[in-house]
Amino acid sequence: MQTSKLPKAGLFALAVLFFGTPLSRASESLPVVDSGNTSWVLAASALVLFMTMPGLALFYGGLVRGRNVLSVMAQCTGIACMGSLLWVAGLYSLSFKGDGGWIGNLDAAFLKNLTNSSVAPGTTVPETAFVMFQMTFAVITPGLYVGAVVERMKFGAILLFSALWLALVYAPVCHWVWGGGWLADMGVKDLAGGIVVHATAGTSALVLVLLLGKRRGFPQHPHPPHNPGMVFVGAAMLWVGWFGFNAGSQLSAGGSAGMTMLVTHLSACSAALVWSLLERIRNGKVGLIGMVTGLIAGLATITPASGDVGPLGGIVIGAISAVVCYFCVSLIREKLHIDDSLDVFAVHGVGGILGTLLVAVFGQQAFGGLGLVKPLFEQLGVQATGVGVTILWSAVATLIIAQLVKAVIGLRVSEEQESEGLDRSEHGETAYPMEP
Repeated sequence: MQTSKLPKAGLFALAVLFFGTPLSRASESLPVVDSGNTSWVLAASALVLFMTMPGLALFYGGLVRGRNVLSVMAQCTGIACMGSLLWVAGLYSLSFKGDGGWIGNLDAAFLKNLTNSSVAPGTTVPETAFVMFQMTFAVITPGLYVGAVVERMKFGAILLFSALWLALVYAPVCHWVWGGGWLADMGVKDLAGGIVVHATAGTSALVLVLLLGKRRGFPQHPHPPHNPGMVFVGAAMLWVGWFGFNAGSQLSAGGSAGMTMLVTHLSACSAALVWSLLERIRNGKVGLIGMVTGLIAGLATITPASGDVGPLGGIVIGAISAVVCYFCVSLIREKLHIDDSLDVFAVHGVGGILGTLLVAVFGQQAFGGLGLVKPLFEQLGVQATGVGVTILWSAVATLIIAQLVKAVIGLRVSEEQESEGLDRSEHGETAYPMEP
């Protein structure tokens, strides 16, 4: 005897009667955490923090004179600790919560209502992991402009400046680009921080340098790196950590992260070799400091484009970055005699801006890109708008913050402290006991 078939509607009714809402429909409304993606984001967070301490601290520390190496490390450490606490207190919420075009809200101040089961919107990773990952970006960004003001800015001044800078520059720009703000709505492309990290920090570095003035003896007397080996070790750590910086920004452990990591590496390699070639042509020698400076320029420039370009684009962007940043260093240091001590604007600022614009070109399928961008000139207009507004905002805000800090506690150490070195005068310590 053939049994009669129950209509689908009847099956659904029975399922609701015995089990409540069917599991398939219930699961559609619940955010899903992917363990693989979560593992990658956690690892990437550690890599980005590794870039700041010890990577950036060693890189900058080796580039200054021996009497100031500890002061640079102290500044990187102080900013990392302070920035982390401020991120939790309210900066994360201002950056990623709310639907305002210009700034977020404080609904998640001190991470209230955040639980182990919270999932970051639009992702498959816990919000705790997302908070931590983005915190490492907020920590390293103000650390970048430390390199422009080494050997002459007060420790307290740089901490107070950085606290205000994170609130008035970093958090708004982060919201514009990554938090669903007005630049995101325009379609700006910035995977890992050409605008949010490098354009903001680079612009602020240049403004701070102009306000502080030159180090004693510059440019008549050179201020050579005291430990090129330390510079190399720091640069190598930055190179490795940058994979978390860029590929981690995909927030997934898949093909996109793989391509991003690949083009990041290729850009760094291309830039290092082209920078070395330029040094060889100009000076007759290839310096280690120049090679790793080119490496960092390639990493900074590929950062905003790394989610949209292919391998060929990565190589070409790296080569272009080396040429442009090399001559910007020469222009700023040798022609204009601006004492951007460790070339922060010429490498990070110019590199980030350049990469933000080049994504409109090399993101096109015709140039080997992934084709995720708008038509070339339309995307270029969007990118230029994002860069222009960010430069203006960063410059004006930096000027205001610096003047406020100067009025409250002062910006620059005394001539006697500068001559003695900030390690002893500011921290009462010395990296090298025999250092005069």
